[in-house]
Amino acid sequence: MTLHLTVSDEVRTLAPEFRHVAVEAYGLVNSPSGEGSSALLDDAARRLAARLDGRAPHEDPHMAAWRAAYTAFGAKPSRTRNSAEALAKRALADGGLPRINTLVDVYNAISVAHLIPVGGEDLDHIKGGMRLVRATGEESFATVAGGADVVEHPDAGEVVWCDDDGVTCRRWNWRQGTRTRLTEESANALFLLEAMGPRCDVAAAGTELAELLEKFSPGARITVHAPE
Repeated sequence: MTLHLTVSDEVRTLAPEFRHVAVEAYGLVNSPSGEGSSALLDDAARRLAARLDGRAPHEDPHMAAWRAAYTAFGAKPSRTRNSAEALAKRALADGGLPRINTLVDVYNAISVAHLIPVGGEDLDHIKGGMRLVRATGEESFATVAGGADVVEHPDAGEVVWCDDDGVTCRRWNWRQGTRTRLTEESANALFLLEAMGPRCDVAAAGTELAELLEKFSPGARITVHAPE
Protein backbone atom coordinates (compact mmCIF):
# COMPACT_ATOMS: atom_id res chain seq x y z
CA MET A 1 0.00 0.00 0.00
CA THR A 2 1.46 3.34 -1.04
CA LEU A 3 -0.26 5.25 1.74
CA HIS A 4 0.54 4.07 5.26
CA LEU A 5 -2.44 3.80 7.65
CA THR A 6 -2.11 3.43 11.41
CA VAL A 7 -4.59 3.12 14.26
CA SER A 8 -3.24 4.40 17.58
CA ASP A 9 -3.09 2.24 20.69
CA GLU A 10 -5.43 4.72 22.40
CA VAL A 11 -8.10 4.11 19.78
CA ARG A 12 -7.57 0.34 19.91
CA THR A 13 -8.07 0.46 23.67
CA LEU A 14 -11.20 2.57 23.30
CA ALA A 15 -12.74 0.29 20.66
CA PRO A 16 -10.96 -3.09 20.46
CA GLU A 17 -13.56 -4.44 17.99
CA PHE A 18 -12.83 -1.73 15.40
CA ARG A 19 -11.77 -2.97 11.96
CA HIS A 20 -11.28 -1.24 8.65
CA VAL A 21 -10.75 -2.15 5.02
CA ALA A 22 -8.79 0.17 2.76
CA VAL A 23 -9.40 0.25 -0.99
CA GLU A 24 -6.71 2.00 -3.02
CA ALA A 25 -7.61 3.14 -6.53
CA TYR A 26 -5.51 4.85 -9.21
CA GLY A 27 -6.57 6.08 -12.62
CA LEU A 28 -10.20 6.75 -11.71
CA VAL A 29 -12.47 8.86 -13.89
CA ASN A 30 -14.89 10.98 -11.91
CA SER A 31 -17.85 12.86 -13.36
CA PRO A 32 -21.09 14.54 -12.32
CA SER A 33 -23.77 12.22 -10.98
CA GLY A 34 -25.59 10.42 -13.77
CA GLU A 35 -28.21 7.77 -14.32
CA GLY A 36 -25.84 4.96 -13.39
CA SER A 37 -24.73 6.29 -10.03
CA SER A 38 -28.24 7.52 -9.25
CA ALA A 39 -29.62 4.03 -9.85
CA LEU A 40 -27.01 2.65 -7.44
CA LEU A 41 -28.21 5.00 -4.71
CA ASP A 42 -31.84 4.05 -5.28
CA ASP A 43 -30.97 0.35 -5.12
CA ALA A 44 -28.95 0.91 -1.95
CA ALA A 45 -31.96 2.55 -0.30
CA ARG A 46 -34.08 -0.48 -1.18
CA ARG A 47 -31.48 -2.85 0.24
CA LEU A 48 -31.31 -0.80 3.42
CA ALA A 49 -35.10 -0.81 3.86
CA ALA A 50 -35.15 -4.59 3.47
CA ARG A 51 -32.37 -4.99 6.02
CA LEU A 52 -34.02 -2.76 8.61
CA ASP A 53 -37.52 -4.19 8.04
CA GLY A 54 -39.24 -1.24 9.69
CA ARG A 55 -36.62 -0.50 12.34
CA ALA A 56 -34.87 2.85 12.67
CA PRO A 57 -31.20 2.84 11.57
CA HIS A 58 -29.92 3.31 15.13
CA GLU A 59 -31.70 0.10 16.17
CA ASP A 60 -29.46 -1.99 13.90
CA PRO A 61 -26.82 -3.82 16.01
CA HIS A 62 -23.95 -2.39 13.97
CA MET A 63 -25.18 1.17 14.44
CA ALA A 64 -25.71 0.50 18.15
CA ALA A 65 -22.06 -0.55 18.37
CA TRP A 66 -20.98 2.67 16.67
CA ARG A 67 -23.13 4.71 19.04
CA ALA A 68 -21.39 3.05 21.97
CA ALA A 69 -17.98 3.91 20.50
CA TYR A 70 -19.00 7.54 19.97
CA THR A 71 -20.21 7.75 23.56
CA ALA A 72 -16.90 6.30 24.76
CA PHE A 73 -14.89 9.23 23.38
CA GLY A 74 -17.36 11.86 24.57
CA ALA A 75 -19.54 12.46 21.50
CA LYS A 76 -23.33 12.50 21.63
CA PRO A 77 -24.35 9.94 18.98
CA SER A 78 -27.91 11.23 18.65
CA ARG A 79 -26.55 14.70 17.76
CA THR A 80 -23.43 13.77 15.79
CA ARG A 81 -24.33 10.51 14.08
CA ASN A 82 -21.73 8.35 12.39
CA SER A 83 -21.76 8.80 8.63
CA ALA A 84 -23.58 5.54 7.89
CA GLU A 85 -26.44 6.28 10.27
CA ALA A 86 -26.78 9.83 8.94
CA LEU A 87 -26.88 8.60 5.33
CA ALA A 88 -29.35 5.85 6.23
CA LYS A 89 -31.75 8.39 7.72
CA ARG A 90 -31.58 10.42 4.52
CA ALA A 91 -32.06 7.32 2.38
CA LEU A 92 -35.30 6.50 4.20
CA ALA A 93 -36.62 10.07 4.15
CA ASP A 94 -38.77 11.53 1.39
CA GLY A 95 -35.90 13.51 -0.12
CA GLY A 96 -33.69 10.45 -0.50
CA LEU A 97 -29.93 10.41 -0.87
CA PRO A 98 -27.98 13.36 -2.27
CA ARG A 99 -26.27 13.08 -5.65
CA ILE A 100 -22.73 14.50 -5.39
CA ASN A 101 -20.51 13.03 -8.11
CA THR A 102 -19.93 9.52 -9.42
CA LEU A 103 -17.22 8.47 -6.96
CA VAL A 104 -19.02 9.86 -3.93
CA ASP A 105 -22.30 8.33 -5.10
CA VAL A 106 -20.62 4.94 -5.43
CA TYR A 107 -19.14 4.88 -1.95
CA ASN A 108 -22.32 6.35 -0.44
CA ALA A 109 -24.28 3.53 -2.08
CA ILE A 110 -21.97 0.95 -0.48
CA SER A 111 -22.32 2.68 2.88
CA VAL A 112 -26.12 2.62 2.75
CA ALA A 113 -26.48 -0.88 1.30
CA HIS A 114 -24.16 -2.43 3.93
CA LEU A 115 -24.91 0.09 6.70
CA ILE A 116 -21.25 0.82 7.36
CA PRO A 117 -19.32 4.09 7.43
CA VAL A 118 -17.39 4.60 4.19
CA GLY A 119 -15.22 7.58 3.31
CA GLY A 120 -13.25 8.60 0.24
CA GLU A 121 -10.04 10.66 0.25
CA ASP A 122 -8.17 12.22 -2.66
CA LEU A 123 -4.73 10.63 -2.45
CA ASP A 124 -3.14 13.55 -4.24
CA HIS A 125 -4.09 15.82 -1.33
CA ILE A 126 -3.03 13.53 1.53
CA LYS A 127 0.24 14.59 3.14
CA GLY A 128 2.26 11.75 4.65
CA GLY A 129 0.51 8.78 6.23
CA MET A 130 -2.99 8.73 7.68
CA ARG A 131 -3.54 8.06 11.37
CA LEU A 132 -6.60 7.36 13.50
CA VAL A 133 -5.87 9.02 16.83
CA ARG A 134 -7.40 10.78 19.79
CA ALA A 135 -6.96 14.49 19.13
CA THR A 136 -5.04 16.91 21.32
CA GLY A 137 -7.40 19.72 20.29
CA GLU A 138 -4.65 21.68 18.56
CA GLU A 139 -5.04 20.04 15.14
CA SER A 140 -6.52 22.04 12.25
CA PHE A 141 -9.60 20.94 10.33
CA ALA A 142 -10.53 22.66 7.05
CA THR A 143 -14.28 22.82 6.53
CA VAL A 144 -17.10 25.13 5.45
CA ALA A 145 -19.43 27.06 7.77
CA GLY A 146 -22.08 29.49 6.60
CA GLY A 147 -20.85 29.14 3.03
CA ALA A 148 -17.30 30.24 3.90
CA ASP A 149 -14.06 28.28 4.26
CA VAL A 150 -13.05 28.03 7.91
CA VAL A 151 -10.53 26.17 10.04
CA GLU A 152 -11.86 24.44 13.14
CA HIS A 153 -10.21 22.36 15.84
CA PRO A 154 -11.41 19.02 17.22
CA ASP A 155 -12.21 18.53 20.88
CA ALA A 156 -9.43 17.10 23.02
CA GLY A 157 -9.84 13.33 23.12
CA GLU A 158 -12.02 13.22 20.01
CA VAL A 159 -11.24 10.35 17.63
CA VAL A 160 -10.06 11.75 14.28
CA TRP A 161 -8.39 10.67 11.08
CA CYS A 162 -5.47 12.94 10.26
CA ASP A 163 -2.41 13.32 8.06
CA ASP A 164 0.66 15.53 8.34
CA ASP A 165 -1.35 18.66 7.48
CA GLY A 166 -4.19 18.18 9.96
CA VAL A 167 -7.50 16.43 10.46
CA THR A 168 -9.14 14.83 7.43
CA CYS A 169 -12.26 13.56 9.21
CA ARG A 170 -13.71 14.57 12.58
CA ARG A 171 -15.40 12.36 15.18
CA TRP A 172 -14.11 9.21 13.52
CA ASN A 173 -16.33 9.39 10.43
CA TRP A 174 -18.83 12.15 11.22
CA ARG A 175 -17.61 14.97 8.98
CA GLN A 176 -14.97 14.94 6.24
CA GLY A 177 -12.75 17.94 5.65
CA THR A 178 -12.75 19.90 2.41
CA ARG A 179 -9.01 19.55 1.74
CA THR A 180 -9.09 15.84 0.83
CA ARG A 181 -12.64 15.32 -0.41
CA LEU A 182 -13.23 13.72 -3.81
CA THR A 183 -14.06 16.18 -6.59
CA GLU A 184 -14.62 15.72 -10.30
CA GLU A 185 -10.87 16.31 -10.77
CA SER A 186 -9.91 13.43 -8.47
CA ALA A 187 -8.14 10.51 -10.15
CA ASN A 188 -6.49 8.66 -7.27
CA ALA A 189 -8.39 7.79 -4.13
CA LEU A 190 -8.36 5.92 -0.86
CA PHE A 191 -11.65 4.52 0.40
CA LEU A 192 -12.00 3.56 4.05
CA LEU A 193 -14.72 1.13 5.10
CA GLU A 194 -15.11 0.93 8.87
CA ALA A 195 -16.74 -1.71 11.06
CA MET A 196 -17.37 -2.00 14.78
CA GLY A 197 -17.53 -5.61 15.90
CA PRO A 198 -18.16 -8.87 14.04
CA ARG A 199 -21.69 -8.07 12.87
CA CYS A 200 -20.51 -6.44 9.65
CA ASP A 201 -18.87 -8.19 6.70
CA VAL A 202 -16.64 -5.26 5.86
CA ALA A 203 -14.52 -7.38 3.49
CA ALA A 204 -17.55 -8.15 1.28
CA ALA A 205 -18.40 -4.45 1.19
CA GLY A 206 -14.85 -3.64 0.10
CA THR A 207 -15.03 -6.20 -2.70
CA GLU A 208 -18.34 -4.78 -3.93
CA LEU A 209 -16.93 -1.25 -3.85
CA ALA A 210 -13.93 -2.33 -5.94
CA GLU A 211 -16.23 -3.95 -8.51
CA LEU A 212 -18.27 -0.76 -8.84
CA LEU A 213 -15.16 1.39 -9.18
CA GLU A 214 -13.97 -0.87 -12.01
CA LYS A 215 -17.38 -0.60 -13.66
CA PHE A 216 -17.36 3.19 -13.65
CA SER A 217 -13.61 3.53 -14.30
CA PRO A 218 -12.54 0.60 -16.53
CA GLY A 219 -8.79 0.08 -16.36
CA ALA A 220 -8.34 1.70 -12.96
CA ARG A 221 -5.74 0.02 -10.73
CA ILE A 222 -7.62 -1.09 -7.62
CA THR A 223 -6.35 -2.93 -4.54
CA VAL A 224 -8.56 -4.14 -1.70
CA HIS A 225 -6.52 -4.60 1.46
CA ALA A 226 -7.37 -7.18 4.07
CA PRO A 227 -9.29 -6.03 7.15
CA GLU A 228 -7.14 -4.63 9.94
